[in-house]
Amino acid sequence: MSKNLIALFLLFLSFNISAQEQEFKWPEGKQMALSLTWDDARPSQVQIGTDILNKYDTKATFYVLPGPVYDQLGGWKQAVKDGHEIGNHSYNHPCSGNFLWARKNALEEYSEEKMELEFEASNEKITQMLGVTPTQFAYPCGQTFIQRGTETKSYVPLVANKFKSGRTWLDEVPNDPAYCDLYQLTGVEMDGKSFEEILAIIDAARKDGLWLVLAGHEIDKGGLQTTKTKTLEKLLKYLSETDAIWVAPVGAITEYVRANRELE
Repeated sequence: MSKNLIALFLLFLSFNISAQEQEFKWPEGKQMALSLTWDDARPSQVQIGTDILNKYDTKATFYVLPGPVYDQLGGWKQAVKDGHEIGNHSYNHPCSGNFLWARKNALEEYSEEKMELEFEASNEKITQMLGVTPTQFAYPCGQTFIQRGTETKSYVPLVANKFKSGRTWLDEVPNDPAYCDLYQLTGVEMDGKSFEEILAIIDAARKDGLWLVLAGHEIDKGGLQTTKTKTLEKLLKYLSETDAIWVAPVGAITEYVRANRELE
């Protein structure tokens, strides 16, 4: 290899390493971003959760199903007035038929057309009831496939065509804003965790400048899928007292990420 080619190669390598080391810049000198999200429109979210969030002037993203919204319509209308974001979580909550309760709406039996109808029917009902049209989506059970075997397909492209982001579930890592697929945002479970456990996750994300999307279900109702009110109170107090973390709904951070990185 000639000296000129070697020099060109080294220059190229240096450029790539430099580009990889460039840090994504959060607004106002923030060191990371954090979104609080809950799924399913469980009654406890508006009976208990929104009052706690409002106490600390914190806005969350709620990925809802139309049926449970109707059952607590007054509470959900108030949540919208309070500035919380409403996302789409499908109409019938389709998951793998390995969940026996989901067998009537098994992803293994879904077509692309049927999934699109889920999106549209849910958005239509939510808009009718709450006066807002969701632009963010959360995959029921965090599963992103339809059909089975050699016919298996990802429905991430359908979400990408309909929404501005999609969030999964039970993930192990936060999102790298400079690299992540906005239609497969990772959702890290906060149900059942203590404040100290969540703080450890936050500290790790903060060190690397990441976007942590915490995901829950019930609020202070007991059982496995429950965000403890004691944990939530401590977490919100901590977040209200630090200037290092940008806390905002998924939609707001999605828009910022899209506008401030090179992948789009």
